[in-house]
Amino acid sequence: MNNGVIVVGAGPVGLLLAGELRLAGVDVTVLDRLPGPSGESRALGFNRRAAESLDQRGLLSRLGDFTWGPMGHFGGVRIDLGMLDEDHSGVLGLSQARTEEMLGGWLDELGVPVRRGCEVTGLRESPDGVTAVFEGPAGRGEVTGAYLVGCDGPRSTVRALAGIRAPGWEATRGMYTAEMAGVALRPRPIGERLPGGNMVLCTPLGDGRYRIVVHDKSLPPRPDTRALTFAQVADSWQRLTGESVHHARPLWLWASDNAAGLAEEYRRGRVFLAGDAAHAIPPLAAWGLSAGMLDAVNLGWKLAAAINGWAPDGLLDTYHAERHPVGRQLMRNVQAASMLYLGEDDLDPVREVVGELVARKDAAGHVAGMISGLGIRYDMGPGDHPLLGKRIPPDLRLTLTDGTRPRLADLLHTARGLHITTDETAPPHPWTDRIDTITATEPPAPGLDAALIRPDGYIAWTRPGTDHDLTHALTHWFGTARAMATAHETGR
Repeated sequence: MNNGVIVVGAGPVGLLLAGELRLAGVDVTVLDRLPGPSGESRALGFNRRAAESLDQRGLLSRLGDFTWGPMGHFGGVRIDLGMLDEDHSGVLGLSQARTEEMLGGWLDELGVPVRRGCEVTGLRESPDGVTAVFEGPAGRGEVTGAYLVGCDGPRSTVRALAGIRAPGWEATRGMYTAEMAGVALRPRPIGERLPGGNMVLCTPLGDGRYRIVVHDKSLPPRPDTRALTFAQVADSWQRLTGESVHHARPLWLWASDNAAGLAEEYRRGRVFLAGDAAHAIPPLAAWGLSAGMLDAVNLGWKLAAAINGWAPDGLLDTYHAERHPVGRQLMRNVQAASMLYLGEDDLDPVREVVGELVARKDAAGHVAGMISGLGIRYDMGPGDHPLLGKRIPPDLRLTLTDGTRPRLADLLHTARGLHITTDETAPPHPWTDRIDTITATEPPAPGLDAALIRPDGYIAWTRPGTDHDLTHALTHWFGTARAMATAHETGR
């Protein structure tokens, strides 16, 4: 048996998860039904926390130049991010294809195989592993691992084979998306509402390329991408805007709808779900992709801990416990934002009230925190420190006893845990095979003498501010230390 992980789906979520696993020394195989990268970009960027997660692995800089969005919005109601104490801006106008290309190159460096043209058709689970049956270029094949993760999109085959329900709401309207060249259009980056519950978006992509999205209420609720023509998209655009794009050169087309569904379980036995397979939502400001990338960094180190033999009891179950509530919030927010986006004029009073609310710093911070991912707080147990359970800012610089001042993100490149202390006399702990300890000359944050950071960048323990001690936190999140386990086994 291959004592590793099978990842089904080679989109950004699957590729990022595979890299997280390989960083921890886990054998991982990626299966994807397509013969090669699609080159399509259904999401143009991702939120702040997803960007920070890439930064924690040294990957953000590999994307080259991109634009940060200085103005946020919720359902088209603008939020002035400049009034907030932290930068909540996300990455804008970055094609999903470019993100996939970067992550694919990273996996090549890590030696992770991506098996293309392999469509999963069956799963078999045993007490100590799971087998994926697939149809590939050479015919029927099988691969076995200790765990399998479905990152295979909103119509997830893995989810269906695992028997996991994903209730939500059925489609009530369709929408068209197209990328094109050879045309000049007025940008409408967050959308322009039109009478009758319609809306159009237009995002310049550089080099004379544009992305347009047409929310036309007259479209059928389940449009067929295979039958879609550029003339249909151009006709809809002209009907709503009066602008002709018929002469443009289409690069790719996509027909979608507003159906949504949230998996009832993110884990069933040895099968997990991440990304759109776990939370399928209509395309909206890359919210789904952003949540999926955060699924990957939450799950990766936990699966690696199980494979490497040090996961404490219940660690794998914390994936559902931490990420499923985020999925529920995502579904609610998408529904609310869609109503504001696509509702008719009778919703204008609601839009005005929401606008007045987000003009206040506290309300703007709450809404921006949901959109950016910076508002996520996981349950780390009893404690009252305001940072406990939240992510540690990656741009934070620590002054170490050797005089260096590394960024926090740079200390997380290896996907290991991190113990930050200001006590130079503290004895070393026996978890050094999975946790790095650094000694700083000043607190990592005001009123914080020490902190334990999980590999995904979230603060699992603080001193002061956590009711239990460091050993308890280390054992809870990182299992029994090797030295302790060895001593117990030898009777010492």
